Amino acid sequence: MIVDMSEKAGIGSSLGFRRRTLRSMKGRPLRFTPRRDAGLHGYERALQHAGFSPVAGVDEAGRGACAGPMVIGAVILQGGRGRIEGLSDSKLLTPARREELYAEITERAYAWSAVVVPCYDIDRIGLHRCNITGMRRALAALDKRPAYVLSDGFPVPGLEVPSLAMIKGDQVAACVAAASIIAKVTRDRIMVDLHDRYPAYGFDVHKGYVTKAHGAALVEHGPCPEHRFSYVNVRALRNNGAVALVEETDGEVSGEGRTEGARA
Repeated sequence: MIVDMSEKAGIGSSLGFRRRTLRSMKGRPLRFTPRRDAGLHGYERALQHAGFSPVAGVDEAGRGACAGPMVIGAVILQGGRGRIEGLSDSKLLTPARREELYAEITERAYAWSAVVVPCYDIDRIGLHRCNITGMRRALAALDKRPAYVLSDGFPVPGLEVPSLAMIKGDQVAACVAAASIIAKVTRDRIMVDLHDRYPAYGFDVHKGYVTKAHGAALVEHGPCPEHRFSYVNVRALRNNGAVALVEETDGEVSGEGRTEGARA
């Protein structure tokens, strides 16, 4: 299920969920912790042993880009024979392998969703607020309600189930890795489509992230409607100024082609 948040009213509104802790859910803390060598499915197994099933993972793609939407994916995986092998952080996979895993996830996952946050909402509401609200909406869009949520990087307040924010969650938890693949493939497809509308910028190559080639296109042509005008490099060029490109990049671009970026 893919949800375009540009069609949703009140993106910034809270879902009104009451946050509950692990103790209030089960009357006891989690006593099962995964071993270091337990693999990507270790966290899900530990939570299932503690009575928390199913477990959902949630992650975003496009947070660091200065053009295009941000996409948030949420996934609940099946265990046992329904397990999907080869999951990893989407940025560590080749585009062809991501597409293969995307097809497997959408076909075999217990539930999945993707929420698309348009660039103008990022400008209007703010990047982090859109990220967290998008995570809530992606989880709410799942066909099955999770008993526990694992998120990549940022805690997600306002859920009615317990959750855990994990550093590099897409590299340590299978459901988060699957969510990162859903988000990344969905967003990459959108950026390829945007290239057809705005071919001067090379969106099909850098996917809207800040690179030298993207910066040169911005200087030459100015920003298009899909650029994020709350970003310093975009806003300065809109005002006929010039500024060093400054925001973290995690796209499919080699180190030589990357530059740094910053949001206003």
